[in-house]
Amino acid sequence: MDSLSTTTTVSDTFQGARDDFTWQIGFLWQQAKAPLIVPLLKFAVVVCLAMSLMLFIERVYMGVVIVFVKLFGRKPDKRFKWEPLRDDVELGHSAYPMVLVQIPMYNEKEVYQLSIGAACGLSWRSDRIIIQVLDDSTDDAIKELVQQECQRWASKGVNIKYEIRGNRNGYKAGALKEGMKHSYVKMCDYVVIFDADFQPEPDFLWRAIPFLVHNPEIALVQARWTFVNADECLMTRMQEMSLDYHFTVEQEVGSSTYAFFGFNGTAGVWRISALNEAGGWKDRTTVEDMDLAVRASLKGWKFLYLGNLKQKPIGSASFKNSSTNSRIFIGEVKNELPSTFKAFRYQQHRWSCGPANLFRKMVMEILRNKKVSLWKKFYVIYSFFFVRKIVGHIVTFVFYCVVLPATVLVPEVEVPKWGAVYIPSIITLLNAVGTPRSFHLLMFWILFENVMSLHRTKATFIGLFEAGKVNEWVVTEKLGDTLKTKSGAKTPRKPRFRIGERLHLLELVVGMYLFFCGCYDVAFGGKNRYFIYLFLQSIAFFVVGFGYVGTFVPTS
Repeated sequence: MDSLSTTTTVSDTFQGARDDFTWQIGFLWQQAKAPLIVPLLKFAVVVCLAMSLMLFIERVYMGVVIVFVKLFGRKPDKRFKWEPLRDDVELGHSAYPMVLVQIPMYNEKEVYQLSIGAACGLSWRSDRIIIQVLDDSTDDAIKELVQQECQRWASKGVNIKYEIRGNRNGYKAGALKEGMKHSYVKMCDYVVIFDADFQPEPDFLWRAIPFLVHNPEIALVQARWTFVNADECLMTRMQEMSLDYHFTVEQEVGSSTYAFFGFNGTAGVWRISALNEAGGWKDRTTVEDMDLAVRASLKGWKFLYLGNLKQKPIGSASFKNSSTNSRIFIGEVKNELPSTFKAFRYQQHRWSCGPANLFRKMVMEILRNKKVSLWKKFYVIYSFFFVRKIVGHIVTFVFYCVVLPATVLVPEVEVPKWGAVYIPSIITLLNAVGTPRSFHLLMFWILFENVMSLHRTKATFIGLFEAGKVNEWVVTEKLGDTLKTKSGAKTPRKPRFRIGERLHLLELVVGMYLFFCGCYDVAFGGKNRYFIYLFLQSIAFFVVGFGYVGTFVPTS
């Protein structure tokens, strides 16, 4: 009997202590909420709404420009002179410009044959083209394979150079810069860059080079990307939607209005004189391509994006072997999307951190420049950099994954419906124009983009404040046919992985926060029914947090 009484007393003591602790937490919350939490949250809501409006106006503006371009047919061949290059009896082959094709690569075991083969298969006068393979591989076995592939094509009469260097200083920018120092490059007029997974069509040069030949003010011709593995998994479909919008809208708008856009680092043709005038390749950020583009633009050079120029009959004898009656998009170059979450996350870190860091380094240089108009400066600083590369990342995560859920816990702060529902809905619908075939995946795309905004926001702040990993460069892993090869094995084993390889703590923490806010909204009868969104978004964070996104490559 005494034992039972003692047990009851201890239980009551613990219950009382727990209730007392809960009461203290609640008391502190109430004491801090009115004078501190509410004003801070109201301020955060105002700032987020302002950023949302900036992003909304930018998206609507680009939508209007695209409609104008489509309706009035401002196609590249209407804005710039384009004529096929023809043979000249007196000049012979020297009538054709000398072209350098650079292929930077780093341990590209799965795709090196595809990229080298596609570059060597480009149709051009054989004595007027040089293929330059810039191999920064650290794996000697892969180096040997790449060198043998180059020798194989050289034995077929292709003018191909295999170049290596003693270090990886500057990463891709360093390799490209080193490649331009070779003596044979001095005779070249244009340089074409293809990353190791890019596969251009054979007639790519015949259709892109004439724009540069006939328009001396153009420095860069950029082609659109298409993706050979877009249907590999849901994550690659999400990437396709984002990148299709980038090419269909953002690049097209920049090309059609201010003849400026960010070079995508590959599938582009540069006028070498313009590249040199802009200062060549620099490795001060992880977006050496964008850095070069901005500097060239400040020198007054124009850029041209080829995304919707369709094939038309060509009279030149050079095209006798091409299907001139087909209706393909000539500005498209096939490549591979990262299909593992690890590779995609590293890529997005680089693509988000680099522009923010470049903005920090170049904003004053852009303002002081006297060769470009005031409106172009405004476009580059405000639209290209600030809204798209900084505000777009920050507002997506801070507003929809932090501030909006927090208003559930603080009902004194309300977000107007136009900011919480209408603006994001319109922005999302405008984003869908790039990939109509994936319209039914729009909800998944929203949830996935919100998850990725966590990493993009983190990377943006790292770039703005030049924190520790500001110049971190991890080459995007390409799988090629790896998965097909492994899945075709006779006795496939269950993939082995370490827990740390699939668990992502940041996503799990944010997911728990959103789930808690959703439960709170249900328990206390939130009138805005945010819990529907909060639960869906928390599930998306949990799915990514536990590693169930993208493909998983077995380690054995």
